[in-house]
Amino acid sequence: MTITPSYANPPGVGAPFSAYSHVARAGELVFVAGQCGIVEDGSVAGSDVRTQTIRAYDNVRTVLESQGATLRDVVRFVSYLTSRDHVAEFYAAREEYFAEHYPQGQYPPNTLLIVAGLVRAELLVEIDATAFRQEG
Repeated sequence: MTITPSYANPPGVGAPFSAYSHVARAGELVFVAGQCGIVEDGSVAGSDVRTQTIRAYDNVRTVLESQGATLRDVVRFVSYLTSRDHVAEFYAAREEYFAEHYPQGQYPPNTLLIVAGLVRAELLVEIDATAFRQEG
């Protein structure tokens, strides 16, 4: 069996910043490109970590739904913050978001990295995801 990846840029998350796709699907695996606190018109959702984190998760959810997947199908998150000073606010926003979307408390693994910066200076957080979604 040959698996041919498919690529898409679903509505609701804004256009990619450059030459890449927001999502790739290879069989049962769904790869979501790093999502930031960007709204559909390309503007930043807010200037604080909480607002950007919530929007980034909403963008991940929108991209997943375009592939028939949900946040419950995520098997791994990778999160990037631009400062250690943002960790507590990021944790609080994630716990708030996950309380609604993972009510049973079964959370996917997450790697959290502190980076020197993201593609745009006003961005404070970026989140990418890998999901497993059976076709059919």
